[in-house]
Amino acid sequence: MTRLLGYVDPSDPSFMAAVLTIAFNPLFWNVVARWEQRTHKLSKSFGSPYLACYSLGCVILFLNFLRSYCFTQAMLKQPKMEGLDNPAAYCLGLVLVGAGVVFVLSSFFALGFTGTFLGDYFGILKEARVTTFPFNVLDNPMYWGSTINYLGWAIMHASPTGLLLTALVALVYVVAVLYEEPFTAEIYRQKAAIRSHKRS
Repeated sequence: MTRLLGYVDPSDPSFMAAVLTIAFNPLFWNVVARWEQRTHKLSKSFGSPYLACYSLGCVILFLNFLRSYCFTQAMLKQPKMEGLDNPAAYCLGLVLVGAGVVFVLSSFFALGFTGTFLGDYFGILKEARVTTFPFNVLDNPMYWGSTINYLGWAIMHASPTGLLLTALVALVYVVAVLYEEPFTAEIYRQKAAIRSHKRS
């Protein structure tokens, strides 16, 4: 880690922008989703929970594209690590990006748009929590697939800055999971309790 830090200029504006977008994105969608779950203000404003969820999903997609852009710019403006600047490392990075894309896309197809973009906070619930691939291989595969993408991208660019930012991505996602998981589990517990009450 000390060696990585020697390649990184934390005062560079592109690096600071990358750090801010990495930290901001999960904070934004968690705060907005919980606010919506408590107040239903977005659903009321858009006239439909589905339309509100689609709109939030589009905002999240834009923020994620912005994060990736800032991540890439931060890498390009900082030095490369000679030990990673070779064909073998590039191929490893390419494989990791491919694996990350598989996890992200398969998660999206398993969950659908509303399942991916916090539909459960809008009252758009699935019959049960998804347990098919990739959820039977990895918990939170969307998050970890994204992290693997960034790791592969950093290795492909032989970028210590990219590796450091990837570590930050992973840390932020760990915090997000600790924050989200109990809340999501409670939403589905309440749904199961309501269903059980109706049957009785």
